[in-house]
Amino acid sequence: MLDRKTPPPFARSTSFDLLKPVKKTLPNGIDIFFISGGEQEVIKVELIFKAGRWFEKYTGCSHFASNLLNKGTNKKGSFEIAQIFDRYGAHLEIHPGLDFVSISIYGLTQYLAPVLDLLVEIITEPSYPEKELSQNKAIFNQNLKVNLEKTSFIASKAFRKTVFGESHPYGREIEENDVNSLTRAQLTEHYQTFFKNISIFVSGKISEESTSLIESKFATFVTKAEEKTEHVVTSVSPFRQHIEKEGSLQSSLRVGCKAIQRSHPDYASAVFVSHIIGGYFGSRLMKNIREEKGLTYGIYCSLQPFQKESSIVVGADVNKENVSLAFDEIRKEFKRMRENSISTSELNTARNHFIGSLQSEITTSFAHADKIKTIYLSNLPNNYYQQMIHSIESIDALKIMEISENYFNENNFHEIAAG
Repeated sequence: MLDRKTPPPFARSTSFDLLKPVKKTLPNGIDIFFISGGEQEVIKVELIFKAGRWFEKYTGCSHFASNLLNKGTNKKGSFEIAQIFDRYGAHLEIHPGLDFVSISIYGLTQYLAPVLDLLVEIITEPSYPEKELSQNKAIFNQNLKVNLEKTSFIASKAFRKTVFGESHPYGREIEENDVNSLTRAQLTEHYQTFFKNISIFVSGKISEESTSLIESKFATFVTKAEEKTEHVVTSVSPFRQHIEKEGSLQSSLRVGCKAIQRSHPDYASAVFVSHIIGGYFGSRLMKNIREEKGLTYGIYCSLQPFQKESSIVVGADVNKENVSLAFDEIRKEFKRMRENSISTSELNTARNHFIGSLQSEITTSFAHADKIKTIYLSNLPNNYYQQMIHSIESIDALKIMEISENYFNENNFHEIAAG
């Protein structure tokens, strides 16, 4: 009988065993990764296009060209498309991002064939109906008006604009004027130019029949070489900015600067330092700003990587009268990281939490596929995440101070408050 009075022995692990993908390259150059795992008869097919905001000629065209794909093809309208997906219990997700556009279909393996037929039709024969475009423009503008009333949205928008520049894809936001000026012809141009470079990630319970079916469906897909697009970050000296928001009782804070990318040798150490500062409930910012000072309900620090750039950002909401105090305390914590050695106890706690959290992110084959996707798209080594854990496992207090001095110097931070 199980003795519930005695806890199980603690077993610490530093392994990060990703499912081994099977990579197939079709004659047309499309790479397909098959990540097989799980017992449930479900499957996910994710298509990745290099068609995000980075590649836009007209601001907002990536967003609308992506989200209107399932609103009409040369053969079907949006209602019929939705009906077919519902009939087979399939779920479609479209995510236009800063770098990539992700189109995912979740469904039952037994209905993969008809669902896949419709997915292929959506991405090869979009019609971009004028009525659907008008409706989506109206919805976007209404959501934008709602977001512009939120101090968190205003602060994040101003922070990215400051760090990367207002004309840079990572610093530029879609405004109402951009939406109103977009045309169907511009969406079609973006689609025809950038929705031809594709990578595919298949995860779930994958049979030989499913593998053959997916390969055959995309073997005739007409591909196109990637069009190189470059943008330059506009350098701005660090400064503090307060954006007034009438009627707001709170202010949203954003603090940070441009950072290193995933491929940098110090990236793993930098991610861990951000974790110590504000990556979990026991972090330094949480203890100081939330528990000791009572200035906020929650505060975070993260290193946010994109394909071409990245940034360090601290975020929190505080009462308006506490803005200056919160900024000062945030700066104090970063200075303390640079100048004072971390204790063994704090280092071990943060290390165990970081490694455990990373390991808990791969509980399903879908989650494994997400990590494999990151490795492939960022051109990282196959054992990238295992190397990250080894780096965190061996990091010491001296290295943490060095990383803090090089990448987390508060004197290089932009400080934005909205509210």
